[in-house]
Amino acid sequence: MNMEAFIKSLSQNTAPENIDILLNSLWFDAKGDWHKAHELINDLTGKDAAWLHAYLHRKEGDEGNAAYWYRRAGKAFSHQTLAEEWTDLTNAFLQTASS
Repeated sequence: MNMEAFIKSLSQNTAPENIDILLNSLWFDAKGDWHKAHELINDLTGKDAAWLHAYLHRKEGDEGNAAYWYRRAGKAFSHQTLAEEWTDLTNAFLQTASS
């Protein structure tokens, strides 16, 4: 799947069947369901999950918690717009999925 197909899938009522949990979380976030997006990744480990977790807490407005997750991800606190970071996350995870 590429970014164009992922964006197009947002017009559907259900997430694409063959995407990993990180992309699934981003799909729900883009659909306005922060809680579902967070629920999907809340117990995941790894730097990618931590980055997504950081983004979600930044979106929530909890900068302290977001800073903790950025550190776990090995990343500096993001000062991008939320839309820019969502795009970066999605591109990174789509690239990983296609590897």
